[in-house]
Amino acid sequence: MSVTNSSKTITRNFGYSLEEVGRWERMWRFAIVLILATRVYAGYKAIQLWSRFVSGAKSAQRYRRHDLRSARALYRTAIKLEGLLIKTCQFIGTRADILPDEWVNTLSVLHDRVPPRPFAMIRAQIERELGKPLQAIFAFFDERPIASASLAQVHEARLADGRRCAVKVQYPGIESRVHADLRNLTFVLRILAWLEPHFDFTVVAREMLKYIPLELDFINEGRNCERIARNFAARPDVAVPKIYWEYSSRRVLTMEFMEGVKITELKDSNIDRHQVAQKLVEIYCEQILRDGFFQADPHPGNILVQPGPRLILLDFGLAKDFPPAFREGIVRLTLAVLTSDQAAIMQAFADLGFRTRDGSLEGMVKVSDLLVGNVVRRGKAYADQDLMKEMSDELPRALHANPIVEVPGDILLVSRVMGLLSGLGKSLDSKVDMMQTMMPYALMGARRKSGARGA
Repeated sequence: MSVTNSSKTITRNFGYSLEEVGRWERMWRFAIVLILATRVYAGYKAIQLWSRFVSGAKSAQRYRRHDLRSARALYRTAIKLEGLLIKTCQFIGTRADILPDEWVNTLSVLHDRVPPRPFAMIRAQIERELGKPLQAIFAFFDERPIASASLAQVHEARLADGRRCAVKVQYPGIESRVHADLRNLTFVLRILAWLEPHFDFTVVAREMLKYIPLELDFINEGRNCERIARNFAARPDVAVPKIYWEYSSRRVLTMEFMEGVKITELKDSNIDRHQVAQKLVEIYCEQILRDGFFQADPHPGNILVQPGPRLILLDFGLAKDFPPAFREGIVRLTLAVLTSDQAAIMQAFADLGFRTRDGSLEGMVKVSDLLVGNVVRRGKAYADQDLMKEMSDELPRALHANPIVEVPGDILLVSRVMGLLSGLGKSLDSKVDMMQTMMPYALMGARRKSGARGA
């Protein structure tokens, strides 16, 4: 599907035509973000030029001030515009591994503490979706939300039979804002495609248009939740809430209430953060390398921890299901990177669907080494700022000689998850041995493929 087909995709997924979202609103939202981006960029460039004439200490101090001003400006803009901009801020607020504290601390509150909608609006949404008065459905319903994020807020409640539950309610009108943002995104990607004709930006557009509308369908989220629960049924240290379907709809999701400490707030608890970090990596190895189906939004608001430790996974609106052949390709690539097998790395990239301008994939060996091999080889559990500096210096050179012109869409959410997990690893001060942890899953996947071929 190309970017030019995006309007049909959005109309099909959202159930209404583009004309229902005003052109002026889209332009207004785009202009606000563009002005903010220009101010932030110009500020950094000015400091960069000014730094040539002052000491490093003064330069660092000015950078920190601009970091804080920029992060606060982005926070205010995200609260004003809502929609996809909040999701962008959530991602930024997770990258403690590579971003300054000013950005992370300012934006991390948007993981679950977005200013909530008035209760009257939430009540009307529930009654409209479930077709009954609120008091006829719930014996108790707390008007104050326990969490509020980019698309919905969550309230604690109790059903008539006494079961304690969490009720996730989609914000009225959020679909139109997301719709406007998706239109703006396709416009930006068309410009990038014109500026960089050797790179296929339609891959990014296709994946965004496919998955973001699904996050607004809570029936889809409930099914994803149940699938993850089945996949981890044999692990008592992983928990997923049960869905109460009779009290759920496309915009209201009622589920089992589960308590725990937010994964980034373990410092004052008796829970071992290093054990949590180890389990987190194992859980995602199982999802990606074993099951081929994974929660694609592991930000701090979506992972709670109980003593044990036991990890509670929440929010499955964004989940990825690999085709079998692609899952096998990911397993082969992981094994090849871990064993530094250059020929196998190139073959795995080719099998996954990566293409370069001249057809050669030798440069992909360098790319994979910079992105993954460096972390594993140095015994790190996350990419720190030193590694990011090395990547920022070497990665452009590695790609310039022979640019990547085709990227499989299925890889984009994996890359996003890797970034989020790296940020969580820094927050947990992770000591996970990535080589030792990942290798058994890669070998298991390779044996499973070999066994299936032999059968």
